[in-house]
Amino acid sequence: MSASTKLSTAVKALSCLAKTPDSVQTSAEIADAIGVNASKLRSLLSALAKQGIVKTIKGKDGGFKLNRKCSEIDLQEIYCGVEDRRAFHLDVHTGIPAENNGAQKINFFFNDLFLEIQADIENKMKNITIQTIINKTA
Repeated sequence: MSASTKLSTAVKALSCLAKTPDSVQTSAEIADAIGVNASKLRSLLSALAKQGIVKTIKGKDGGFKLNRKCSEIDLQEIYCGVEDRRAFHLDVHTGIPAENNGAQKINFFFNDLFLEIQADIENKMKNITIQTIINKTA
């Protein structure tokens, strides 16, 4: 699952859980509601549970539910919970001979630029909550 798909799927799942915040929903119910594969969704929800965003309920009537209010869950923490890499990344240490200093400098320029962009994206995501998304898409 790509970076944007993981984040988008996680937000859809959390929005689905937000519709019935006091109820437990199975991964199959959520997957059916948002149109994704249940096993991939379970993996994302497990990652979100490790972040404390959702609660996992074990047993016959088990499933998932929100662990906090929608207004307390922001995109940046969801992103960090489901992603294993940055959105913008350039491996500046491969493929360029050491004697090609100009190419190395360009790579380092882009590395710094991508780090800046990543920080800007994550700062913006801190200001967007699940509640914000629900309000804008309702």
